[in-house]
Amino acid sequence: MPLLPPNRLHDWDLAPRDAIALQTRLAPRVEREDRMSPVRCIAGVDIGFEDDGATTRAAVVVLEWREEGPPFEVVEQVVYREPTRMPYIPGLLSFRETPAALGAFARLSSVPELVMVDGQGIAHPRRLGVASLLGLWLDVPAIGVAKSRLCGRHAEVGEPRGDAVPLNDQGEVIGTVLRSRTRVKPIYVSPGHRVGQATALAWVERCLHRTKLPEPTRLADRLASRRDAPGRR
Repeated sequence: MPLLPPNRLHDWDLAPRDAIALQTRLAPRVEREDRMSPVRCIAGVDIGFEDDGATTRAAVVVLEWREEGPPFEVVEQVVYREPTRMPYIPGLLSFRETPAALGAFARLSSVPELVMVDGQGIAHPRRLGVASLLGLWLDVPAIGVAKSRLCGRHAEVGEPRGDAVPLNDQGEVIGTVLRSRTRVKPIYVSPGHRVGQATALAWVERCLHRTKLPEPTRLADRLASRRDAPGRR
């Protein structure tokens, strides 16, 4: 059974100040505690742009998770493209990226119990990054795994793989800065929706293999980079 129909939270044709106001209204609806089913499938999501930003591309790879033996097997993958709906505005990237991600999820035949997004969850100035907005629309547990910091401060992260420190902003912990590979720049892990911080970090660590990124988002990024990637408009 596919994930559709998603929750219809809002229209996408928004002026920037209306989008900012909407982020403020939606952020309290993000659940920061665990509300998850047993995880059998994990979806990795990578969203990018083509044609000088005119086209938004969302790649989703669904992996079967196993506790024993090889941990991952690709179940399904989709690349979906559509015209970009919003120009680039700092802090509002989720409104630019999420529509294509929803289009990709609408074309899946499997239902993941957990979604990892290449982007921020609550580690966002208004606590509503792309992983949080996508999680709210789909009502699924979601985790943000970002390559760079958008907001907040943190202590120095140790060099060994697995070292981690909290990411803090305005007196609250909004994520974890994780050294996912020795002597490689850390990643920024934050809850998206229906996942607590400890669980978000634990799942990202479970999904690490030999590279900096967890396998779900790494494979989604690789799929998105292929010119011959299976795509649907």
